[in-house]
Amino acid sequence: MYVDVILSPCDGSVERISISKNSRFYEWEPLFQIKKADGGVEIIDIGVSGEVESLEVMEGEPVVAGEVLAYFKEDSFVTGSD
Repeated sequence: MYVDVILSPCDGSVERISISKNSRFYEWEPLFQIKKADGGVEIIDIGVSGEVESLEVMEGEPVVAGEVLAYFKEDSFVTGSD
């Protein structure tokens, strides 16, 4: 296992956080929702499972593209989801 990051793909504000520190998450599970300036909502998910090491943002906080949202440890086993 190694520590990796979840990055914001866009500018906006954190509308919802679906994970918490030390929680487990699974591939393609919605992790964050970012509300963009145009009113659209970007749902953040990733293609791996793991455990949250730390959250770097809070709901309502503004973010910019490329900003770290969370650090996590990736699972070392394959889950077989398609």
